[in-house]
Parts: sequence; C-alpha cells; structure tokens
Amino acid sequence: MKAIAYYTSLPISDPAALQDVDLPEPTPGPRDLLVEVKAISVNPVDTKVRQGVQPEHGSAKVLGWDVAGVVQAVGSEVSLFQPGDKVFYAGSIARAGGNSERHVVDERIVGHMPKTLGFADAAALPLTAITAWELLFERLQIAEGQADLGQSLLIVGAAGGVGSILTQLASQLTGLTVIGSASRPQTQAWVRELGADHVVDHSQPLSEALKQAGVQAVTHVASLTQTDQHLDQLVEALAPQGRLALIDDPKSLDVSKLKRKSLSLHWEFMYTRSLFETADMLEQHKLLNRVAALIDAGTLKTTVGEHFGTINAANLRRAHALLESGTAKGKIVLEGF
Repeated sequence: MKAIAYYTSLPISDPAALQDVDLPEPTPGPRDLLVEVKAISVNPVDTKVRQGVQPEHGSAKVLGWDVAGVVQAVGSEVSLFQPGDKVFYAGSIARAGGNSERHVVDERIVGHMPKTLGFADAAALPLTAITAWELLFERLQIAEGQADLGQSLLIVGAAGGVGSILTQLASQLTGLTVIGSASRPQTQAWVRELGADHVVDHSQPLSEALKQAGVQAVTHVASLTQTDQHLDQLVEALAPQGRLALIDDPKSLDVSKLKRKSLSLHWEFMYTRSLFETADMLEQHKLLNRVAALIDAGTLKTTVGEHFGTINAANLRRAHALLESGTAKGKIVLEGF
C-alpha cells in the first residue's frame, strides 16, 4: 500500500525528510478496525516526532494522527463498528501513524464521523477536539452549562489547531468569559469568529493586554504554546487559587512561581489513554461521538485552515514546513491518494 514515511530525522527542506513509500498491508488485532484512509490532517506532534524520533534499524516510520475514513474490516472482538462505517480518530502514538492508504486502530478511540461533513473537514477534528475537551472538562474541571459562575479562561495560542476548537467548546458549552490570544490581525479575526469574548495579542505582555481588554484577572489558563516564555505573565494574570493547564513541551518550568497564589498545574496529553490502555480508554470514543453530534447540530464547526491537496510526500513536506513556521491558522488537511 502507498504510505508516506521517513527513515532518518532530517530538516523538512530535505526531500528525504518525508518520502513516498510502499509498505505491507496492516493486519487488525482483536479490538482493531482496518480503515481505508480518505483524509488526514497534520499536527505539531508530526513535526516533533519527525525531528526527534529516529526510526529503528533504518525502518520506515509513518506519521499522522488524524484520520477520517471508512471501516474495511474489524477484529474478532470489535463491537462498536462494522465494515462500511465512516469514522474519524487520532490513533495512538505507540503505533504506526495514519499517513497510509490503510490503517489499523483500536475501536475504543474511534468515533463515528459527523454526518454533515466530508472526509477532509472531519479529519481536521479528532486530535485537537480530544485535547481541547480533556483539557477543558477533565484537567481544568470546568462544568458544562451556560451558568455564569464568574469564571474566565485565557487561551494562549487560540488561533492554532487546539485553540480553534477549545475556543468554540468554551464559548458554546460553558458560561466562561473566553479570552483568546493571537498575534496577527488575520488570526485575531479568526479567534473572534470562533466565539471569543475578548482577543489579546500574546506578543505583548499578557497581563497588560488583559487589563486593556477590561479583564483584571482570569480564573483559568489554557497555555497551548510557549508556556516557558509566558509563565511569569500567566502567573500574574491568574487569580489566586486559579488553574493553569498546558499542552506544549517547555524545556524547563519553575513551578515554584505558582506557590504564592496556590495555583494548580495540569498537563494534557491526549495519547495517555491509548498509550497506557487505561480503564477509561473508551471515553475517547464517547467524546468523539459527542463532538460529531455537536458538529451535526451546528454548535461546533470544523477548524480547517488550509487544504493541501492529495496525500503525498511533497504536500506533507509543505504542511510540516508551514507548521514549523508557527504561522498556521486552524488545521491543514490532505485528501485522497
């Protein structure tokens, strides 16, 4: 089958950084689905793995953790899906990625695709929706419902993939006052369109930008990028006993700065459930089905920023380059082989 892979970690400017290859067909295990991949999207984790994970013994490593496709076959213990079902999911970082014509995935982390979306629009959603949902409702423990409890959420990097869906979830499903940060006029407009109550520029001191927006302090922060650079400002912006959640990979983080205000720190990593096969792994199946229902009801919308065409090495290299530039808006999708 066709796939896109790499054999050694290289700069994305090198044509060998991602290559078109031919690989053996995958075989589903007892709880697995065999999925015909129709569309994918690209995430920062793809670039981080490509840059930092050297394939073993010169083997081909396939990336890609956002897939929309059709179930071709099911394992002997599968109970949630059947051949012909349209599905979307983010997969497991411990297994081969989905940048291939066919892919195997555990049914417990797969959702039924939104009925109102095509494959490309659906592929933009799983990884970021799971990350945003778990961060908001499980890590920060925000309650669903429109009641105004006097709580506020600052989303640092609100125009990116996770930020684009988190802004919608927070504004549509909670009573939070939502403040999104973005540094360019076009990304600031995007964040306002997604439902943020206020938009601030994170290239400026955040505490000062918040005050200019009429916000004296926030009760919750979702730091999606450059947490180490913003930490002092985030601590200043947070109200006493506030909560700080992050998803990025700061090289160091001085958590002692959180003590004076009794701030709590929460890390969100959406692969934890699949990586450790936790007892509640099925929650990601339920979560994705809920997201699909919200999409079909018009409550949420897909976060596609750009469609890069056919799934091949050249287009994936372009997608990685754009993500590495830090200027992407929403999600980059590719469709068909």
